[in-house]
Amino acid sequence: MPHEIDLAVEDARWETAVADLEALVTRAVEAGLAVAPEKPDGPVEVSVLLTDDAAVRELNRTWRGKDKPTNVLSFPAAPQPRHAGTAVPLGDVVLAYETLVRESAEQSKPLQNHLAHLLVHGTLHCLGQDHEIGETEADAMEALEVAALATLGIPDPYA
Repeated sequence: MPHEIDLAVEDARWETAVADLEALVTRAVEAGLAVAPEKPDGPVEVSVLLTDDAAVRELNRTWRGKDKPTNVLSFPAAPQPRHAGTAVPLGDVVLAYETLVRESAEQSKPLQNHLAHLLVHGTLHCLGQDHEIGETEADAMEALEVAALATLGIPDPYA
């Protein structure tokens, strides 16, 4: 059974801004899963919500105490037992349209590349990777992101 990637597009601008949106989301999440040091032992379900700054700001305020939008939020699911024939929920990844568009322009990167990068980033967070606990962990997570993006033909976002 393959992994399940559930995509919800809350802000329609995503659909016109990125070609083959659903395919890109699927490939990016799968790339993040593939490079994880501790791969899931069986199929997982990842929910992706493509929304706007206002929705992300509300989630960021509610769950992280930060009253501002951000580019991506990840919400790892609580560990659950595996049942034959079903995917185990891994978590939710939420992305803000206006923030990603602004960052893409500031960094002179195609929006689809930046979106793929942050999907990989969010997926790795759902798998337990954390760049905020120290420089070693940040470097390790960046290396995983670069490796995942390379499989998608996307250049190193940190170069």
